[in-house]
Amino acid sequence: DQQDKAIAIAKAAAESVKVMMPGEASPGAIGPISNGNQYQKVQDLIETGIKEGATLVAGGPGRPEGFNKGYFARPTVFANVTNDMTIAREEIFGPVLVMIPYEDVDDAVEMANDTVYGLAGYVQGAEDEARKVANRIRAGQIQVNGARPDFTAPFGGYGQSGNGREWGEHGFEEFLEVKAVMGYKAA
Repeated sequence: DQQDKAIAIAKAAAESVKVMMPGEASPGAIGPISNGNQYQKVQDLIETGIKEGATLVAGGPGRPEGFNKGYFARPTVFANVTNDMTIAREEIFGPVLVMIPYEDVDDAVEMANDTVYGLAGYVQGAEDEARKVANRIRAGQIQVNGARPDFTAPFGGYGQSGNGREWGEHGFEEFLEVKAVMGYKAA
């Protein structure tokens, strides 16, 4: 079944990620979480996922092997998540993948849009179909088939993922004050 294949791939990927000190990091490695509060939030959400019945596939709470201090988190994968679980509803901002099964594309898009957030999304599939799906998702930026970031494209979220845009021409507009003056004839 496709879900079992995806779970196996995600497990292998998470287990292959190296956690390293920032000065030693190599491509594909991750470093620590930005601060203690965010580290604790990630740990609490991992614990919540376990308590709410998601299947822990890789990682889990605590620091990776070899790290007894610092804000290092284990690359974690959850499967069999439902869209009503906390880990599906909250922006985790840590090395945690949440896998939610879906019946068809319409079901997947409905779940993707069933959120108060909407910073970014990712769509994989046949190019024409993936672009159609990307257009249906309410998020500030969608990457199709692993597209790399484009710093000339606007970046910013929908809903509670923020107001305004950064990067590109739209980012400059955040610093402008527009004025309309009426009553003058064209020169």
